Amino acid sequence: MTDDKKPEEKKSAIPDRLSLDPRSPHFDQPLLERGVGIRFNGQEKTNVEEYCVSEGWIKVAAGRSLDRYGRPMMLTLKGKVEPYFEDEEKGPGETAEA
Repeated sequence: MTDDKKPEEKKSAIPDRLSLDPRSPHFDQPLLERGVGIRFNGQEKTNVEEYCVSEGWIKVAAGRSLDRYGRPMMLTLKGKVEPYFEDEEKGPGETAEA
């Protein structure tokens, strides 16, 4: 009975929070392999390391700076976060007409 809902939920289920860091509890490899894009304040961002839609922030690398553990320093930017799947032809709010 629930098998009918799973593909539909998986198709449109973008998590509230997602991270590229494998050590994070918000890391999801299958979802990242599918491809998730981020629109931040209406602009396409390709350098996002982590995002949270409900809290309205993204984390991006701060240039080439590294912390004491050798990981990139992160800046937290606040604004409107809109995640979407890159494998879909059109983003949210746009019609999928050919």
